[in-house]
Amino acid sequence: MKGARVLVLLWAALLLISGGNCEICSAVKRNVDLFLTGTPDEYVEQVAQYNARSVVLDNARTLKNCADAKMTEEDKENALSVLDKIYTSPLC
Repeated sequence: MKGARVLVLLWAALLLISGGNCEICSAVKRNVDLFLTGTPDEYVEQVAQYNARSVVLDNARTLKNCADAKMTEEDKENALSVLDKIYTSPLC
């Protein structure tokens, strides 16, 4: 899925441009990991810790189901690989 790769690369570029501070809050990192590798229930449960409004949870489930349907395992592995490189980059 080229769109997902492009978004991850743009996000990485923005992190580096914004001053090189790649410290990512553990909650955000956990959210991203669950989004890419967790089940819809796990992801929605994580989102509910921060916002339990039904419309937000419905949208989170819809987004997760869509990503799972559109992204291949290779897409997810590539996204995780890029994120790992960002987290461990000496430029940060």
